[in-house]
Amino acid sequence: MNEDIKVITTYDIANVEIQEHIGLVQGSTVRSRNVGSDMFAFLKNIIGGELVGYSKLLKTSRDQAYERMLEDAKSKGANAILGFRFQTSTVAQGAAEILAYGTAVKIK
Repeated sequence: MNEDIKVITTYDIANVEIQEHIGLVQGSTVRSRNVGSDMFAFLKNIIGGELVGYSKLLKTSRDQAYERMLEDAKSKGANAILGFRFQTSTVAQGAAEILAYGTAVKIK
């Protein structure tokens, strides 16, 4: 992870001056499920429990989108991201986009 960029979910940082608002930064990835995971998920739905394959897929997807957002911010000269959020959307049957986004700023 890129530790030199501060990422927070709020829109201000107590006792920190924002020098410049750079604008939107984002990172995304589109992932699809596989047939094996779908069949296992169907069986898990019958007996209950965590769908571990999907949990791992989502974690990997969030991590990749987050890292891409950090790369975008760094390329624009930011050293902080405010209002960080994740969003998901379905782009095709069995495929979803994970989007990480926020407002890039320069802070003192």
